[in-house]
Amino acid sequence: MAQLYVVRHAKAGERRLWSDDDMARPLSKKGWKQSELVGKRIAKLGPSKLVSSPYVRCIQTLEPLGKTIDAKVKIDQRLCEDEPFEPVLELLRDLPPGAVLSTHGDIIAATMQALARRGMKLNTPADWRKAAVWVLKRNKKGDIVHATVWPPPVV
Repeated sequence: MAQLYVVRHAKAGERRLWSDDDMARPLSKKGWKQSELVGKRIAKLGPSKLVSSPYVRCIQTLEPLGKTIDAKVKIDQRLCEDEPFEPVLELLRDLPPGAVLSTHGDIIAATMQALARRGMKLNTPADWRKAAVWVLKRNKKGDIVHATVWPPPVV
């Protein structure tokens, strides 16, 4: 079965303290450490493509992995905050095995709940924290049938 990885962006500065456009809010020092550790773990598994929400914190979450595997992070608007989950389901069906996505908590929650309604089995407790990684198993028909969640790395 093909694996896909869906990463909730790592820790960013607090939204309430950020006065600029929220799309530009970067990772915090802790978030950069989380992204490096997530990147090291996924790099060993042969990632094929990196896809991110256009928000800076999501892109930055994949940058250490991109440097390790010499791949650029592609932007996909379907992974933005407050977007519907249906286009994300299409994206998950179309991506190559080993693809890594970085997105937001609301998108992950809505997408995983939709997949569960469609029969996906969750092999571990759900983890909605920043820098958690959802490992999705896709069958030959393109359906996501299993999910396992890696907790955020300890930094």
